[in-house]
Amino acid sequence: MSDLDLAPIRGGLSDSHKGHLAMLAFSALVAGSFSLGALIANEVTPAALNAVRFVLAGILIGAAAAIGPGLKSQHFSAPWRYALLGGVFATYFVLMFYGLKTADPVSAAAVFTLTPAMSGVFGWLLLRQITTPRMALALMIGGAGALWVIFRADLEAAVRFEIGQGEVIYFVGCVAHALYTPMVRKLNRGEPALVFTFGVLVAGAVALIALAWRDLIATDWAGLKPIVWIGLIYVSVCASACTFVLLQFATLRLPSAKVMAYTYLVPSWVILWEIALGKGWPPALIFVGIALTIVALWLLLKDEHG
Repeated sequence: MSDLDLAPIRGGLSDSHKGHLAMLAFSALVAGSFSLGALIANEVTPAALNAVRFVLAGILIGAAAAIGPGLKSQHFSAPWRYALLGGVFATYFVLMFYGLKTADPVSAAAVFTLTPAMSGVFGWLLLRQITTPRMALALMIGGAGALWVIFRADLEAAVRFEIGQGEVIYFVGCVAHALYTPMVRKLNRGEPALVFTFGVLVAGAVALIALAWRDLIATDWAGLKPIVWIGLIYVSVCASACTFVLLQFATLRLPSAKVMAYTYLVPSWVILWEIALGKGWPPALIFVGIALTIVALWLLLKDEHG
């Protein structure tokens, strides 16, 4: 039986079902950070913004972890693991906001869909997870769809390989995101998802505060526009605290390439966000690329033996 079959299963949902549902929610929540992130990226420096984001998310996750599984000293053995993962994920978020200073949200979301292929490579290097022929085909189709969107359906721009600076910056961040996924599975030693996420957030917050200390002091936080606080709260709660846990939860139940397969849904979600925010519809040809990424998602999730 495919683990996408949602027919009743004896004993409730399997671990793989739970992982798939977690990543579906992940893709819906993370999409909002592109549209809202683009609105606030030029209001506060990326490092300062994300330092506050990590602190707020850390408080929420820390409280949930304390109430739930508890924060036990044995959970924080080998703290270098948290420092490494926190640094990698902080890099991703900072570069995302630098990229969104100039990149179109839908185009940036398309860049994000390149992470499954990179995650598959890192999954093999770190965990020896095998990419089957079907998965390789899906990754190629998804990559083609992503590039179609990134080049805005302009074949001449594709031939000239004209990519915006924002997309290039964000691509580097996506390399860090793709590396993070298999690293979680390799470095986790049985710690509950909430506790492990809390450790990553604390480590990331410390690194970002040290990096952005001057900007944090210089920013007039009380004078920021309301949209900045709306965006900051969203990315802290929905696109950080919630998605950190969902990603951690799914990574321990699904292969890295399958976890990241759900990023193929993000551009579609972002289009809906842009429409809801009054930005209108993208060019019709963009939907060719969107369709290819959805085909890639279907292929990746259909192959359950890789």
